[in-house]
Parts: sequence; structure tokens; C-alpha cells
Amino acid sequence: MTYGEALEYIHSISWTFCKPGLERIGELCERLGDPQKSLRFIHVAGTNGKGSFCSMLNSVLLESGLRVGLYTSPYIRFFNERMCVDGVPISNEELAELTEYVKPIADGMNDKPTEFELITAIAFEFFKRHNCDVVILEAGMGGRLDSTNIIRKPYLSVITGIALDHTAFLGDTVEKIAKEKAGIIKDNAPVLFGGDDDSAAAVIEAVADEKGSAFCRVDYSRLSNIRPSLGGTAFDFGENKDVSIGLLGMYQPRNAAVVISAVEILREQGINISESALRNGLKKARWQGRFEIISRDPLMIFDGAHNPQGIRSAVDSIKTYFGDNKVYLLTGVLRDKDYTAIAKDLSRIASKAFTLTPDSPRALSAKEYAETLNGAGIEARSFDTLSDALNTAMDTARADNVPLICLGSLYVYSSLMDEMEK
Repeated sequence: MTYGEALEYIHSISWTFCKPGLERIGELCERLGDPQKSLRFIHVAGTNGKGSFCSMLNSVLLESGLRVGLYTSPYIRFFNERMCVDGVPISNEELAELTEYVKPIADGMNDKPTEFELITAIAFEFFKRHNCDVVILEAGMGGRLDSTNIIRKPYLSVITGIALDHTAFLGDTVEKIAKEKAGIIKDNAPVLFGGDDDSAAAVIEAVADEKGSAFCRVDYSRLSNIRPSLGGTAFDFGENKDVSIGLLGMYQPRNAAVVISAVEILREQGINISESALRNGLKKARWQGRFEIISRDPLMIFDGAHNPQGIRSAVDSIKTYFGDNKVYLLTGVLRDKDYTAIAKDLSRIASKAFTLTPDSPRALSAKEYAETLNGAGIEARSFDTLSDALNTAMDTARADNVPLICLGSLYVYSSLMDEMEK
């Protein structure tokens, strides 16, 4: 099997009519010899902040000398990014080999696994073969019925935060969504909550109590003296003074606070993480598509905020870096997001917008989004192609000496970077 054949097989599997549950992933893993049972995990769920948290914690654990597996979704540019060992994505050759190994086992099941279940099983086998000391495992959506929830006995379960997203699948209240994400909590394994919502915290704490698991909440009163710049951010967190991170965005010190809180718990779990490993790991961490500077001429920043909470965080960051000066937007959004509320928030920081249609069947058309943004007071133009939208936006921003912010779906990122590299 070639790499191309492996991806074709993985992507050919539909999940649309599959009943949610852990039965299929459980059967598939059992037929594979339960590779996940030989691994220890840090399990991560949450509405926003999962990717940044996982990236920073991965960097910290690598600095500690551990062999670290990292499983994230969705991928940003290349499929192989979904599973990494020691910061290196799986090779094309090994992905093809593992897919060829798993394929007949999956095809032999009466109730065939979904695409995400198949990828998760391949990742477990990958991490097992590379003898990972710990795997940072990001849930795909929700938690209770997510394929990653087949694991047992994690070092730590982390719920980064709770907000209304994927409501058709997870519930239409914060409490319902919190209940779904709290499904990752395991018996006698600590859980860390990084969110602000007290009602969500109450739900998560109740589940932790039922499981006999210690419930911890990030104490953001310890976070102070935040000093942002476009070169990075410094801050204090309790006794941790002058901590530096390379990730931009005013929400990143909070994500880093979750990482530091997690490290404090992991030390109690017997993982040796020195102070220098913590500091160096946080400073070295990088994460694509999260308030990332992708051009200096014109100044161009990409942020994959895709729901109202994420957009509000991005808007706050833009106001911090650029004050009352309005920016230009290059943006696309998915139809199942609250794009009317998003447009209202964006009107606080943007005077012009160039809209495009993300490469997704769930995409809102560029024309419809431009109409929505115009209605919110932003002068918006729609474009039929990414190339036209990008070139016009960059030329206009450069001529007017105005920062260009790319906001919205991460589905845009890969195509955008490909276009810029031509």
C-alpha cells in the first residue's frame, strides 16, 4: 500500500450513518491486541484551547527527556500531523504500512469503524511501536463517546474549557456539553478544568466525585503581569515569575496557565518535570494557525478562531496589539457556526473584509458571509477563489499599511499557506 492509497482508504469511510459509541473502536483495538493498554495518556478535551495546550505540554515533556506521542485533530496542513512522536509527524511510509496492517482487520468487522476510529486505532499502534513514555491524546469532539475514550488509567484528564459548540451533537446548554466532555474522566485519575463557567465546573466536579477522582481548577488569580508583544508574551503565574511563551494571542497566557497547572499535577503523579524543562518547553512551543504571523509585508496574522468564544478571544488580542486602529480581514466561516454573532464581534476591530468560501461541505458561501459582515458595519467583498481574495487583501493592506488578519475556519489555513508559497 502506498501513502496515497492509505489516505484514500482512510478518507473513504463515512461516519454519517454510524451510531455513536465505543463498541466499534473497542472491537477494532481488541482485534489489534489493544495497543492502547500498553500506553499511558494525558487525555485532553474542551471547546477551545486544546491544540495550544497540547502543543505547549508536548514541548515541556520533550524538554523533560520523555518520549512523547501527540495525537491531535484536525490536522492543519498535512494529515501526518495528527500523530507525532518526539515532535516528528508519522512518515508517509509508516502511515502506509500501519494502514495496510489495520485495513484487513477493520474490513473484517461486521460494524465497520468510522474514519476517526480507524485513525485513532492506527495512532495507538504507532505510539505502541515507538515505545512512548506518555501520549498526549486530544479528543476529537465531545468526550464521552469519542473514540479516544477507549483508554483507561490516564495520568491526567484535562478539560480546557466549555462553550456552546457542536450543539447538534453535544447538547444545547453549557451543562449538557460539560457532561459530555466530563465523560473522559476515569476512576481515580485526577481531572483539571481550565474553564471559567461555574455551572460547567459544577457538572465536571460532580462526575469527578462519582469516579473518586481529584478535581482541580486552574486558579487564574495567580496569572498576572502579562506583557504582550508581537515577539512573544511574558507573564507571572504564582511563584513562576517572568515566564515567556512564543505563542501570540492574549488567550495564550491562560492556556499556558493550564499547562503549568497540569505540570504541577503530573509532578504529583511521579513525572519528573524540572523548572528549566517547564520554562524552556513553554518558550519553544509552536502551534500553527493560532495568532501566527505568516507575513511581514504586509503584516499578516492567521488565527483559527471558528466559534463566538474563539472570535471574542481573537478580537481581544487584536485590540491589545493594535489598539483602536482598525484592521482588515481575510475570512471564511462554516455555516454551522453563529456567524451573525461572529460578525458583530468583528465589527469592533475591522473596517474592511475580504471573504472566501472554506473548502468544506459545511462552508458558508463567501457572498453570504460578505452580506452578513456588511450588515454589521464592515465593508466586505466576496471572492470566488482563494487566490483572488488573498491577492486583493494583501495588496490593499500593503497599500494602506493596515494589518491583515485571517480569521475563521482552520480549513482555510492549508490552502492559504500553499497559495502564499507559490
